Amino acid sequence: MKKSFVRFDMSKHPISTRWFLRPVTYLLSAPDVKKHAAKITKTGVEGLKPPYILLCNHNAFMDFKVATKAIYPQRANYIVAIDGFIGREWLLRNVGCICKRKFTSDILLLRQMKRALAGDNVLVIYPEARYSLCGTTAVLPESLGACCKMMNVPVVTLICHGHHVNSPFWNLHDRGVKPTEAEMKLLYTAEELKKASADEVNAKIVDAFRYDDFAWQKERGIRTPYKGRAEGLHRVLYKCPECETEFRMASEGTELFCKCCGKRWTMSELGELAAIDGNTRFSHIPDWYEWERECVKKEIVEGSYSSGALPVHVNTLPNAKKFYRLGNGTMIHDMNGFTVKGTDTDGDPFEMIKSVPSLYSCHIEYNYLGKHGDCVDLNTLEDTWYIYPECENFSVTKMALATEELYFDWKRKQGRECKPGLA
Repeated sequence: MKKSFVRFDMSKHPISTRWFLRPVTYLLSAPDVKKHAAKITKTGVEGLKPPYILLCNHNAFMDFKVATKAIYPQRANYIVAIDGFIGREWLLRNVGCICKRKFTSDILLLRQMKRALAGDNVLVIYPEARYSLCGTTAVLPESLGACCKMMNVPVVTLICHGHHVNSPFWNLHDRGVKPTEAEMKLLYTAEELKKASADEVNAKIVDAFRYDDFAWQKERGIRTPYKGRAEGLHRVLYKCPECETEFRMASEGTELFCKCCGKRWTMSELGELAAIDGNTRFSHIPDWYEWERECVKKEIVEGSYSSGALPVHVNTLPNAKKFYRLGNGTMIHDMNGFTVKGTDTDGDPFEMIKSVPSLYSCHIEYNYLGKHGDCVDLNTLEDTWYIYPECENFSVTKMALATEELYFDWKRKQGRECKPGLA
């Protein structure tokens, strides 16, 4: 592409939330926190003052609002993906946000984290790095424990419950779920962190991050009478457990169904699935999702996994102004990782290759911004590509699962241990 873009300046030092914006962030968060009757339980953090790290799970935008409520009036710096900065870079920088391109190894980010903590701030991190697809824990980076030790400050977790069932990633409509809950807990003091190994820190974080929003909903007996509650679920549950056909699932209203064999399920107000006819193999949505993972893993172990060559168009996000059309091409996701090739709007070739070892997971979007369709988000340190397949025989969910399972398979072949919950 002949046009030269100004790149987002990742090196700008993080700003402590401006004094005049601190009450604004609280006021913008308070109505939804009140609407959902969010109950925040705090353990071990009484009297804790910054600097400290706050590790939060990630299911919906509501997570940010509860975190704001939980730490107010303390100042914070938030690690935020670059797409969050689009059209509002000044605001996000001035409320303390630090920009990150997803699933890249970024030494500069470590320096920015240290600067933020040196300013006596709370450093808010969402280590899952994307919304959970079905309300359960996403894989965490194995580097997390070592990173926490490097920062040498207390580590706190904030685990929210109810945000996925209220506004799931596959259908963002607010269902009015209440009450929601959050647990803010001190995991390590700075002194305890020094004595613990990185593996011990990882294990404790993984244990703290165990959550299941649909199980939580059922245990609490919280109903979601929203009449479109199953709409979009086929984006996560893309494979029929009855006929095992992929990419033919669909959803409407309170029903999920397979367009190949005709099997239909209803989604109850408690978030459970029940077959209209015949047996219900999976009533719990995360169980269906994990079955899909096992199916993908089997393909990878056999060495047969491939998306085939998918026609795509690619949008690029070099800075926080807007997306630009890069061009058209093809994407292949297979045993070698991602390969995206094409021709840009000036007729010049473009290419991005993400090998299996370079990517332990990937970010996907469902019908991005309600109009752009499903896509895969791939990043370098200087650019972000949103890649949109222009066909029907694909699932970005399968690609996300395969990215993780390919990485785990590579680790096993290297003789490295695959620890539960970690990449």
